[in-house]
Amino acid sequence: MDYKIYKLVFQNGVHFGKSSIESTSYTFQADTFFSSLCVEAVKMGEGLLKQLVEYVKEDKLIFSDAFPYIDDEYYLPKPMIYIENKLNGETSENEKKIFKKMEFVPLSGFESYLRGEFSTEEAKKINSLGHGITKVSASIRGEKETAPYRIGVYYYNKNAGLYIIVGYEDNGVREFFEGLMEGLSFSGIGGRRNSGLGGFEFYMADIPERLRLRIENASDKFMTLSVSLPNENELEKAVENARYLLVKRSGFVASADYADEQLRKRDIYVFKSGSCFIHKFNGNIYDVSSGGRHSVYRYAKPLFMGVSV
Repeated sequence: MDYKIYKLVFQNGVHFGKSSIESTSYTFQADTFFSSLCVEAVKMGEGLLKQLVEYVKEDKLIFSDAFPYIDDEYYLPKPMIYIENKLNGETSENEKKIFKKMEFVPLSGFESYLRGEFSTEEAKKINSLGHGITKVSASIRGEKETAPYRIGVYYYNKNAGLYIIVGYEDNGVREFFEGLMEGLSFSGIGGRRNSGLGGFEFYMADIPERLRLRIENASDKFMTLSVSLPNENELEKAVENARYLLVKRSGFVASADYADEQLRKRDIYVFKSGSCFIHKFNGNIYDVSSGGRHSVYRYAKPLFMGVSV
C-alpha cells in the first residue's frame, strides 16, 4: 500500500461537533470524513457509493483522523502509553499540567517524546494553530420572530490547518478518492456549511519517511491514527494489554432519502485515535441505520503506526 498526505487549507472558519453548538473542536475524525465522502459519492453519480464502500471494506483505501499541521510540522495524537520524563529531574506541577493537557505531539519530536525527553516549550508550539470564537447568529421562526443563538467557530492561522494520511492500493484508487475530495472541498465538511464554514482547498504531499517507516515496519506496540472498532471476533485479543479510550459516536443522518424526517444514527462506541495496542485488528465499517430506507455507514477501521522507542 502507498501513502500520501493531504493538507486541508480552510478559507473560512470551521465548526466541528463537540459537546454543544457553542463550542467546536479544531479537528475531526475519520468516521466524519468517511460520512462526508459517502454523501459526496451519492451526489456525484450512481455506483460511486458502492465503489467507495468496497474499496474501504477490501482494505484498498484507508485514512486517518484529521490532525493539525503548522508550516511543515505535522502533529500526531499523543500515544496512550506511560512515558517517564527524563528531562530536568523532577517534573514541576505546571509541567505535569501541560503534558496532561497536551493532545498532539509534533512528528519532529515524536522520538524524543517516547524517550521522555520532550520539553514543555515544544508542547506549547501548537498554540499557534489558530483560535476559536463564539459567533451570534439568528434563526427565523415563522415570518416575523427571530431567535438568536451562539455557535463556536474555529479559525486556523496562516500556514496552518489539518491533514489526513491516506493509504491506497494503486493510482486508480487514489484518483477515485481525489475525485470525491474535489467535490467535498466545495461542499465543505463539518457543521453550518450553508453559512460558508468548512470549505477548503487540498494539496497532496509525500508522507515523511520517518512516519512511513512507523506505519509500515514491525513493532511490539501500535497506536491507531483513526477512530476504530475491532470486529466481534477480534475484540478479545485487541484489548489484551491495550491502553485505550472509548468515545461515543452519534449524530443525524444527512441523507434526504433516508426518512421523511431527520433521524439519528445508532450510537456506537469506538477507540479514540492515540489508543495503543500490542495486537493489530482489521476493524470494519458498520451499518448504524435505524428505521430508515437504506444503510448508513460508520467508518471504524484503524490505521496503525508503531510506537516502540
